[in-house]
Amino acid sequence: MTQREERGARSEEGNTLVIQTAFLGDVILSTGLLEALAEQYGPVDVVTTPAAAPLVETHPAVRRVVAYDKHGRDRGIDGFSRVVRALKRAKYARVFLPHRSLRSALLARLAGIPERIGFAGGPGSWSYTRRVEMPRDGHDAERQLALAGGRTARVSLGITSADRAAADAWLSERGITGKFVALAPGSIWGTKRWPGYAELAARIQGPVVVVGGPDDVALANQIAREGAERIHSAAGVLSLRASAALLERARALVTNDSAPLHLATAVGTPVIAIFGPTIPGFGFGPRGARDVVVQREGLECRPCSRHGPHVCPLGHHRCMNEIGVEQVLEALSVDR
Repeated sequence: MTQREERGARSEEGNTLVIQTAFLGDVILSTGLLEALAEQYGPVDVVTTPAAAPLVETHPAVRRVVAYDKHGRDRGIDGFSRVVRALKRAKYARVFLPHRSLRSALLARLAGIPERIGFAGGPGSWSYTRRVEMPRDGHDAERQLALAGGRTARVSLGITSADRAAADAWLSERGITGKFVALAPGSIWGTKRWPGYAELAARIQGPVVVVGGPDDVALANQIAREGAERIHSAAGVLSLRASAALLERARALVTNDSAPLHLATAVGTPVIAIFGPTIPGFGFGPRGARDVVVQREGLECRPCSRHGPHVCPLGHHRCMNEIGVEQVLEALSVDR
């Protein structure tokens, strides 16, 4: 947290705060909660990770974003204390905690925020003034809304005209003027990565754009190099919001169970979601009427964990290795 952000966290007494420092996809799915809270209390402030901050800072439900770099500059007791002091100066009336994290709970408690609302059963729930039972079923975007009284979540992003201009310029420079298929082959969890993207890219008719973050550059470039000139890598090149604007232009996105799935959902792009060690029933699948889930049915070892381990516990990774390119091409062949 920089000195500028500390100063920015000073605000009028009585405002509402949301602390959501989970994975990028979780933050995207929290935008429905942000919208619901803004309708009740006015635009909210959000504490989130530096990676997710650009996604919510332009959202119409958000007044101010505080980037809490819990693994970097704000690591340790000193960094944590700086954030606590900044939040305490803001004198928030209430805080909502969709991420069941002890660190988030302690931030809210030590900042002296009088009303603290979060889900029961988490490691920090003892410190909440109001504990809400998280629904067992349904999509996580809707489950989070239980904190605001429940409703249907509208996951959305505050994409700007500058973001769309950046995406359009990138596409124009590569001669991509019509619809294209986007691929998101990466994931921070190794077993969530489907191995068939290079072959899929080579067999798709028309332009293909491979998307991802800085950690996905090598994989995306490899897929682009192995394919024809119509296959392009945008991984690590565009900002997160510009990448979402690019997905907005796509005919469809083929993705693993990872953050790009939720980016595409937020901009209304059809999704072909490939699930291996995890299942959509966990509440993180696609939500659109034109979306398709591709998965290997009938394996007793699925699901093997909530997030998907880095390596297959049984060593065979059948849940991904036995998903054929033909299955994905068939899902893509539906008119979108």
